[in-house]
Amino acid sequence: MATDDAGESLAEVGEFAVIERLVAGRRQPDAVAVGPGDDAAVLRAADGRTVVSTDMLVQDRHFRLDWSTPHQVGRKSIAQNAADVEAMGARATAFVVAFGAPADTSADLALELADGMWHEAGLLGAGIIGGDLVSAPQWVISVTVLGDLDGREPVRRTGARPGDTVAVCGELGRSAAGYALWHNGIERFDGLLGRHLVPEPPYGQGRVAADAGATAMTDVSDGLLADLGHIADGSGVGIGLRTDALSADRDALAEAAAALDVDPMAWVLGGGEDHALVATFPQAPPNGWTPIGRVLDGPPRVLVDDAAWQGNPGWQSFD
Repeated sequence: MATDDAGESLAEVGEFAVIERLVAGRRQPDAVAVGPGDDAAVLRAADGRTVVSTDMLVQDRHFRLDWSTPHQVGRKSIAQNAADVEAMGARATAFVVAFGAPADTSADLALELADGMWHEAGLLGAGIIGGDLVSAPQWVISVTVLGDLDGREPVRRTGARPGDTVAVCGELGRSAAGYALWHNGIERFDGLLGRHLVPEPPYGQGRVAADAGATAMTDVSDGLLADLGHIADGSGVGIGLRTDALSADRDALAEAAAALDVDPMAWVLGGGEDHALVATFPQAPPNGWTPIGRVLDGPPRVLVDDAAWQGNPGWQSFD
């Protein structure tokens, strides 16, 4: 994991020299007209509209450097922002990053963080086009993602209608399971441990859903129930889930859950940070999407097997 004892510190190298190292040799996508190095970047937006979202990660709240490498933190910071753009039916084109860290942080660690960001952005064909570097008492990473709708209308949380099918694309509960394993010092289940550190959003599937007529969509960042609750509230509908439709996720977590003596369905329904996509469709969902329930008449609520879920529905930022 990360250590601060290698190479020159950020203070020794200096802000602008560090920034030069972070951007040197990076290849920007064609959408970038002006990249890092000027007062601002210039990004082409062929659609004429830009999708924008911002997230912040704070050390020891959203990641731990005794669990994660800086490369993994960088990948996570990009992935969770890209998922927000996917959930609108758009594609991520560029990212702007601000990084705060103690002055004695090794510049090599900042470079490793940037390498992780560029790795994840490269999976999307996107670039990192600017940002800021400041002194802070701990690591703080703020990422803004810019996206293009490519002529589509945005898929919002407000369009679900009674009778729609609720479907998910991507895996659920992995990050929550990994967190519990890390927290309890259980070092087996490498796949789950890794999925807490680096989520795997289903890149490209937001556009697939939009093209298939999705009426509402979001990414699972806070937890399946919590995020479906946002769709229910925004659309003025109820949502009914079936646990038998989520059995593949439950079964994938069963062994780890047994090691911790917990119900794996609690991770599937209430675990966040997987950044799977969940959407509603007036017809059958497209290939790669799994039906898990139906949209009901209001009032807004989310039911699990026709009853209110008694467990934790998901993440709360100020708990």
